[in-house]
Formats: sequence, C-alpha cells, structure tokens
Amino acid sequence: MDIKNNPGFDPQEIAELKEECQAEGMSFVYVEDEEVEMLETGECEHVQFVGTYQGKEVIYDALIYTLRLHHSSLVYEMAIEELKKSYPNYVPVEERNASYKITAEEEEDAETALTEIIEELEETEAVKVQEYVEVDTDFEYGISLDVCLNVEEIDEDVIDNFIKNFNSNTLTLDQTMYSFSDNGQE
Repeated sequence: MDIKNNPGFDPQEIAELKEECQAEGMSFVYVEDEEVEMLETGECEHVQFVGTYQGKEVIYDALIYTLRLHHSSLVYEMAIEELKKSYPNYVPVEERNASYKITAEEEEDAETALTEIIEELEETEAVKVQEYVEVDTDFEYGISLDVCLNVEEIDEDVIDNFIKNFNSNTLTLDQTMYSFSDNGQE
C-alpha cells in the first residue's frame, strides 16, 4: 500500500470529509453509486467515513449490505453456473450485449430451469453465509471495506452502529452460518 499516493490518506481530503459529515449531522456520507441505487431495496449502501489505520487517519470507502442479499447473489451465481451446463449459450440478462440472440421459447425454458435450480439450492441449503468484513488496503482512495451484516435493512442506525464499533475496535461479527429462502431465514 502506497499511503503517499493514496488520496484517502491525505489530511486535506480527510478534513473535507469530516466537514461534510458534520454538515450532514452524521458519522458518514453516502456515495452515489449507480449499481447500489439500482437495487433500491435498503439491502445495500455505499458510504465513506473517517477512521484510523495503523495509527493514521484514513477515509474508509465501505459497501455495506445484508446477509440475505449476499446469500441471494451467491445462489444466483451458482444457479447460473449450473444452468450453463444445460444451456451453454445462455447469457444472463444483465450480461447481454446488443448482438445476443435467443428465441422467446429458449429464454423461457432457460428462465424456468434457472428458477428451479435456485429453488433447489435454497431448499437444500446448499449455500450458507455469515457476517464478514473484508479490508482492501490496495484501494485507490483510502481503504475499501466490504461489509456483510445479518440485518433486515441497511439504514442510518445500522451504518452508524457499524462505524462506531469498527472505529472503536469493538465490532463483533456473528459467526453463525445462515441460509435463506424466499420463505425467510433458516
């Protein structure tokens, strides 16, 4: 990690973020992020806050999301891999380019199979997840955090509580392994 060339360690940048937080009356600021905004579910937020790393002040850039969202993402990825064994030419909607061609019947068959695979993965609890915090010190702006919490919604209270505990070194993560289905938590 090159602290000198990382603007997230720059005292000027840190002071500006502190001022922004103070003006908002919060311990963090929301980061505009098209991918997060697309979700619009309350299950994921992108924020920045000031903390310390190895005794130096730094800006943390954190993506905070629910355990349920993480589980759903892993189940979907696993289901797509499984689906491609039967439908090798299938490309998920979010990955398609303008030249992709599929008949309505092929797409319907693939989508039905995908739904069945997802249901089976959920029923058999093939995917289990737990809370975690991943720290990336090789981030271009400060330090990146990937935070997965077992809460229903990522709201200001959850974010504030996480930051308070993270910055005071009192954060404890739930090590229980969870699986989810459309019917709820298991």
